[in-house]
Amino acid sequence: MKNFFATFKHDTWVMPYLRKYKKLLALTLFLGLMTFFCGSALMFNSGYLISKAARHPYNILMIYVPIVLTRAFGIGRPAFRYAERITSHNWVLRIVSDFRKKLYQAVEKQAVAIRQNFQTGDVLSLLADDIDHIENLYLRTVFPTVIALVMYVLIVLALGVFSWWFGLLMLLMLGLIVIVMPLLSVLVNGARETRSRQIQQTFYTQLTDAVMGLGDWLISGRQQAFNDRQTAPIDQISSLRRADHQFQWWRDFTIQLIFGVICLALIIWSSFAWTQNQANANWIAAFVLSVFPLVDAFQSVSQGVSEWPSYQRSIVRVNQLDTKPIDQQDQTVLTEPFSQLQVAKLEFTYPEGTRPIFKQLSLTLKAGEKVALLGPSGTGKSTLLKLILGDLQPNAGTVQLNDIPIARLQNERAQLFGVLDQQPYLFNTTIMNNVRMGNLKATDDQVKAALKAVELDHLIDSLPDGYETVVEEGGARFSGGERQRLALARILLQDAPIIILDEPTVSLDPITEAHLLATVFSVLQDKTILWVTHHLAGINYVDQVRFLEAGQFDMAGTPQELYASAPRFKRLYDLDQGQE
Repeated sequence: MKNFFATFKHDTWVMPYLRKYKKLLALTLFLGLMTFFCGSALMFNSGYLISKAARHPYNILMIYVPIVLTRAFGIGRPAFRYAERITSHNWVLRIVSDFRKKLYQAVEKQAVAIRQNFQTGDVLSLLADDIDHIENLYLRTVFPTVIALVMYVLIVLALGVFSWWFGLLMLLMLGLIVIVMPLLSVLVNGARETRSRQIQQTFYTQLTDAVMGLGDWLISGRQQAFNDRQTAPIDQISSLRRADHQFQWWRDFTIQLIFGVICLALIIWSSFAWTQNQANANWIAAFVLSVFPLVDAFQSVSQGVSEWPSYQRSIVRVNQLDTKPIDQQDQTVLTEPFSQLQVAKLEFTYPEGTRPIFKQLSLTLKAGEKVALLGPSGTGKSTLLKLILGDLQPNAGTVQLNDIPIARLQNERAQLFGVLDQQPYLFNTTIMNNVRMGNLKATDDQVKAALKAVELDHLIDSLPDGYETVVEEGGARFSGGERQRLALARILLQDAPIIILDEPTVSLDPITEAHLLATVFSVLQDKTILWVTHHLAGINYVDQVRFLEAGQFDMAGTPQELYASAPRFKRLYDLDQGQE
């Protein structure tokens, strides 16, 4: 419950729209309530009508009113349901429209801050995934839960008018369905969601490491161990899903069972309360049958509430998009050429984490130096890059360029850092336009010179449209190595002094990888390079190697020094070279 209120403490994406469209919300809830009221009233009236008709009234007029009410409630139920669906979806469409406008305004007004904290895919996922979750939060959780709670109160009060002790009994029994079962569902589902997410994250890490070191597995003859390692997480996730399906079955069965007990309780109570004479006995079937349409209304609450953990994560993510813009008064510029990047006594822990990522981590990167950063997945290599770029702020320690904190150089970020990562994004436009994004003022000759430097000129000349060839979305027209070379040409035009290579060869075959690395270190020989990699192919291109593990540098030195003095490095290097 504490986490529930904390989620909405600074919320700007969910609660504001409950207030903005409160009239439409009230209408939606009213129509939903009337849908179930008409369904229950239809069964109530039908039960009375059947019992009354079974006594053979001497005149049809004696049951004329129940007949008319049966027809009215029978028509009213689908009519209210249809109106409720239209109104609720009208609500959601309005909210989605506002969401997209809000997202656009956030990106427009805070473009620099958004760019620092979110990749393109992260922003797109807000529309594709998180906003969809928030829609479902309204449709599958908020609306059904509020309607069920209102009906719960009305039913208890209505029965309490006839018998206070029976009203109290229904308060307890319906409370099991409306309150206890949903809370139990969210607790169980939340625990399984957390466990499943942990397994998936671990699986991703293991799979990445396994793919990166696939040659090592083959050389060591441990193919079966490789298969077993990948199968175990899949089996664990399947087990969790089976357990979830079983829980849902037992939960729904228990709810149905409780409703069965409620029906029996109504039969027993009404048999005492409405059998003083034959006329009152007609109400027994009416009270009992009125319960059945309520099953759908109350049962849906548990399923909707159980999905809260996934909704909560989406709410937290979209609210993180409301990033505060950079304090322009605190910004400065680099007045002298770049001389060194210094990371000093760095400590960092994610807000939701308990394990520190770094412990007094220090690193100095001088102008023109090439450093390779290695280590298993999950040790903080990507986090270190974010701290160096200024995407994250350390809990302790400093990141400085020429003795200036990186946080004060964010307006110059594009002039200081060039980044070549695993999947550089290419747009659905021409080769010239894609490469020129590194420097919008570059001439055609400069763009072509950059493409020639990365050895793409012959390929482009062979294309029918040459340099005006459309790359297609994501660079789909070209191979992985060619896409990386296009991105490298863009970096050359950018002409930033510091280049970050974030595993740019991860999806390439060994021959393409070797050729690309040779090109990268050739064309960037005068740049300062921080290269994050998983294995040692091309390691001789760098001046220093750092192994990051357990929040600290476990090994450090030149490739030659480590090969001579560090058995672990020697073994990994030999395996990477295909040597026993």
